[in-house]
Amino acid sequence: MKEYSYLILTILALFGIILAGAYFSPTFEEQKSFLELFYLSGALLFIFSALVIFATIGFGSFAIYGAVFLAAVMGIYGIEGALLITGMTYFVWGSIFAMQVLLFYHHLKSATQWFKERYTFNSFKYEYYIFYPMLWIAYLFLEFIPSILFREDFLRFIPSKILKEMKEVLE
Repeated sequence: MKEYSYLILTILALFGIILAGAYFSPTFEEQKSFLELFYLSGALLFIFSALVIFATIGFGSFAIYGAVFLAAVMGIYGIEGALLITGMTYFVWGSIFAMQVLLFYHHLKSATQWFKERYTFNSFKYEYYIFYPMLWIAYLFLEFIPSILFREDFLRFIPSKILKEMKEVLE
């Protein structure tokens, strides 16, 4: 953990030096250059962070594709476009994952087979923690609200139970 704290401290120091350069520059052009450097450095840090996250999850080939795609979108539409693409990717990928988890929670064989074909327990655990909020959103819209509207009983959702069952299935 200590090496990561030094990395974070170095990154913050670099951004601080760039901002100090922008603040103390005597001319508007120099200030503008420092701010453009700050913006570019932030964009590169964002792209690199997305690459590291995808590679850590276990999607090495998608990580490179995602980083190149994010760089292209950022070049065309700016940081707002890259944030939008990242958010939409999280939402779509998380929704699919959450729906499959809910199907697994209801003990469907096809969902169990889907996870066996695509995941190891470690890769499942990473995605489980990353998409944990999406699990609750999917449960809310696919289980809880329809059960209230149709006055039916609903299955109580216990996410920790999924992780225990998935450990038995995938190991």
